[in-house]
Amino acid sequence: MDKTDLLKTGRRVITREAEALGLLADSIDGGFTAAVELILAAKGRVIVSGMGKSGHVGRKIAATLASTGTPAHFVHPAEASHGDLGMLAKGDVALVLSNSGETPELADIIAYTRRFGIPLIGVAGRAGSTLLRESDVEILLPPAPEACETGIVPTTSTTMTLALGDAIAVALMEHRRFTPEHFREFHPGGKLGAQLSKVRDLMHEEVPVVPSGTPMSEALLTISQKGFGVVGVTDADGRLVGIVTDGDLRRHMEGLLDKTADQVMTKNPLSIDPDALAEEALALMNARKVTCLFVVAPGGDGRAAGILHIHDCLRAGVA
Repeated sequence: MDKTDLLKTGRRVITREAEALGLLADSIDGGFTAAVELILAAKGRVIVSGMGKSGHVGRKIAATLASTGTPAHFVHPAEASHGDLGMLAKGDVALVLSNSGETPELADIIAYTRRFGIPLIGVAGRAGSTLLRESDVEILLPPAPEACETGIVPTTSTTMTLALGDAIAVALMEHRRFTPEHFREFHPGGKLGAQLSKVRDLMHEEVPVVPSGTPMSEALLTISQKGFGVVGVTDADGRLVGIVTDGDLRRHMEGLLDKTADQVMTKNPLSIDPDALAEEALALMNARKVTCLFVVAPGGDGRAAGILHIHDCLRAGVA
């Protein structure tokens, strides 16, 4: 097989699976709605199960549900028959996947849900199969050919099942008004957690400030001691009214020690809301070519609640 043939195969497989997803989008009906409503009404968790490739897809669906506000976990059907059926309880909903709908390893888990009145959502590609007949809610995958020419390798069917799981998860999270802030609670680590970090999560609460009228000799000591390279200037009510940066120091080098912080400062300094995303703060610092931002809550008393250095963002992985 030459490179041209390899490309043809790759494009054929992707095209066939894309067409199958189109069929799936057109085929979902009241069963999809009923499945989402059943999960929304559940007081427990979603227990996802499937064998073989359906099991691998099921693990991903359970992980997606759990990370978007729907408590869920995967139970292997073979392990279920050897004690893990105890992981299903009243209030749970079972989501069972099988392309054929006749996978023998699923028999025990299906029977268990029927015996103890645990709602069962069945997803299969064969109408009238055992899984769909026994289910409280059935979702029938459309008849789309597998991507391989032999038609025996689970490809198109698993892609449709995976997409269906994503559709259920997104429908649930949109109904629950699941926000990026909620998402961050389940993803505190890694790049996602960093991107969703708020300024208040990274800022320093010991703010380098001096009151108005402070001699520059004292202001320089504060700059040196705090280690941010800047100092804020506050008025008689403690409101932030200015900032002294290294640029201000260079511009007022002549007779600097004879001046007060008010005479050297830049008025109305750039600031950011503590509830802003850290990524937004980093973008602002890059755009304005500054290394620090004072953190001031809008609509408050104008006092600086903290200070954020660009290095804080970079250390947290915000970039």
